[in-house]
Amino acid sequence: MHTQKAQPPPNSTIMKQFTVLMSVYYRENPQFLQQSLDSIFNQTLPPTEVVLVQDGPMDDKLEQVIERCQKEHTELKTIKLSKCHGLGGALNEGLRHCSYDLVARMDTDDIAKPERFKTQIEWMEQHPDTDVCGCWIDEFTDIPTNIISSRKPPRDHEDIVKFARKRNPMNHPTVVFRRQAVEQAGGYQHFYLFEDYYLWIRMLMYGSHFHNIQKSLLYFRMSDDTFQRRGGLKYAQSEIRLQRELHQLGFISWGTMILNIFYRSTVRNMPNKLRRFIYISLLRR
Repeated sequence: MHTQKAQPPPNSTIMKQFTVLMSVYYRENPQFLQQSLDSIFNQTLPPTEVVLVQDGPMDDKLEQVIERCQKEHTELKTIKLSKCHGLGGALNEGLRHCSYDLVARMDTDDIAKPERFKTQIEWMEQHPDTDVCGCWIDEFTDIPTNIISSRKPPRDHEDIVKFARKRNPMNHPTVVFRRQAVEQAGGYQHFYLFEDYYLWIRMLMYGSHFHNIQKSLLYFRMSDDTFQRRGGLKYAQSEIRLQRELHQLGFISWGTMILNIFYRSTVRNMPNKLRRFIYISLLRR
């Protein structure tokens, strides 16, 4: 693995400033977007800046939520793309407009717990060797108190590397990363449904250091559609392509690649109810 690393800004006062990066597209729920934005602006450590990429034309209700929020929060700036670029392309465009090296990701249908940014920004400030900091999530349906499962990836860098050889080691909507480290690994690249996982592997190969705070700091919205999207031929094909790419990068062995493809393809082709059971009962702690 390469050992070259991004150097964080030396001034801790500067590091207190950070950007939240989000992407929204026309099919998203305006009410969920409002709840997500409200959770961002009601943090114990509010963001210095929020960059919201509008990935293609929005419907009127989404536009109304965004415009109303901009009037109340001048730190919210929107980047309007004329056509849909997909998550990876939209986030890359958003990164170009982030004013600060510390960037917190957030999805537009999730809800950040009030102490999320304070906890993670303080960790990044106190651990300048960490390039990506994530945390646990509580997965819920309908309302945040209806928690059905929690995803708890490992804490330490060495365990994250081991975990990453079989599964995504980070909860993407929870990460805070150093923009420079992301950019020098090539940034987000288009990889259907796996833009984040592919980025983490390239960053690990480049020598970036990862950490997961062992605490849930975000409510992650789930539904039957969530499990439906994690199945099917297109998802399985993209996953096979990802495993081949990880092998070519030298991150996983040939044997690990074959086992990963076998187990993952099996899950992708299960009936939705069985796949839901596997995720909630067997793939969560």
